Amino acid sequence: MANRKDDIIKLCCEISANKKIKAAFKNSTKGAAVAGGTAFVGGLLGGPAGIAVGGAVGGVLGAWMTSGQFKPLPEIFMEMAPTQKEQLYSDVLAIVGRLSWTDASQLFAQVNGNASLYALVLGAIVSFTKDTLKAEVRYED
Repeated sequence: MANRKDDIIKLCCEISANKKIKAAFKNSTKGAAVAGGTAFVGGLLGGPAGIAVGGAVGGVLGAWMTSGQFKPLPEIFMEMAPTQKEQLYSDVLAIVGRLSWTDASQLFAQVNGNASLYALVLGAIVSFTKDTLKAEVRYED
């Protein structure tokens, strides 16, 4: 079973690498803390106008801090906790479970050779990333 799990995780890595999918974890708490903190400091230094300026500057700074932190999805998959890998395995196994394969490359060849199956697996990968990992997904050009 561990070998099948490894094969499916490798399949997910291969498909997401081919599609150049990257993901970023939303960290709105950090951005909100920066925005609130700068609004507070602005209020202390400049009164009501300082709150407005501090909030605007903090909002921009918070957005900048939490953006652009996209990592390749295969890298994220390899760093996931075992329970998350198990969930991804289960999601994709529900799609490819009827196939017969001896290694990851044979599994990839079968999935890659069937456009509808490929689309289903890709959909499962993206859904898992968005729903389970709570990450934003981006396709690189």
